[in-house]
Amino acid sequence: MAAMLASKQGAFMGRSSFAPAPKGVASRGSLQVVAGLKEVRDRIASVKNTQKITDAMKLVAAAKVRRAQEAVVNGRPFSENLVKVLYGVNQRVRQEDVDSPLCAVRPVKSVLLVVLTGDRGLCGGYNNFIIKKTEARYRELTAMGVKVNLVCVGRKGGQYFGRRPQYNILKSFSLGATPTTKDAQGIADEIFASFIAQESDKVELVFTKFISLINSNPTIQTLLPMTPMGELCDVDGKCVDAADDEIFKLTTKGGAFAVEREKTVIETEALDPSLIFEQEPAQILDALLPLYMSSCLLRSLQEALASELAARMNAMNNASDNAKELKKALTVQYNKQRQAKITQELAEIVGGAAATSG
Repeated sequence: MAAMLASKQGAFMGRSSFAPAPKGVASRGSLQVVAGLKEVRDRIASVKNTQKITDAMKLVAAAKVRRAQEAVVNGRPFSENLVKVLYGVNQRVRQEDVDSPLCAVRPVKSVLLVVLTGDRGLCGGYNNFIIKKTEARYRELTAMGVKVNLVCVGRKGGQYFGRRPQYNILKSFSLGATPTTKDAQGIADEIFASFIAQESDKVELVFTKFISLINSNPTIQTLLPMTPMGELCDVDGKCVDAADDEIFKLTTKGGAFAVEREKTVIETEALDPSLIFEQEPAQILDALLPLYMSSCLLRSLQEALASELAARMNAMNNASDNAKELKKALTVQYNKQRQAKITQELAEIVGGAAATSG
């Protein structure tokens, strides 16, 4: 009786492809399903429902990527005018010694890492890539004797580093569904306070640059100290000119989603010589640089969100494909069992008829 109950329980639950096949059970490929017709039919229905959910999540992520793209495009005129004014003011102060606190270059004894991760999972290896990049940078800096502090943006990064006592987290922020100027300003205020108070001599941003739907590049970019012209540099010393504006576009090619990056050089001309500043140009520059950095931070938040959504699109697409393959294998198994049952019943009927006629 116990053996019969165990056999029925194993048939109902199904056996994993990693478990050894019991005696007398034929296996086909990597899938072993030992269940009655009703259990197999129920599992096929379950896989169909899962596939519907993953397909819906894929479409939702695609719509949100478009929304993130629109947010970048809508903020582009502000960024262009800000860069033009920044360049124009720099032309006036070129002959002067600009002493802006955000441009102060000090010996690096402490570094602040701003880590941008997602708030949710189900996006493949997106969060893991950022975390591994941060850990590698942390080991590199500590090996040089530099103190490292973290500011985590996104719940996944905050949870991961919060469970490990070797990381000193100054503050954690939630990324949210749609990053706004207010969100970027809150993060920028924390960065400004740490840098101006000389608690950090350098601020680096670890985020994911959105390249394509199947490729996102974890990037480390130096936020502070800035150059007076607003250039942002990576850890290898490669600087990005503020006038080189680049945005991503989600399009469709051949019925499939695709991403294109459009690069536009902003025309930066000198300001009208007749323009009179009420304040000193250096004071205006001190007001423009924090505003420009908040704009760059907002752009990084939008790129990171688009990368997360693209990763979720791919993860849900792969899940849908796997569900489709599993449904196909289960359907074949169901048909075989049904045919075997019909054949057995026919054989019993023919044998019974032969016995009665004999």
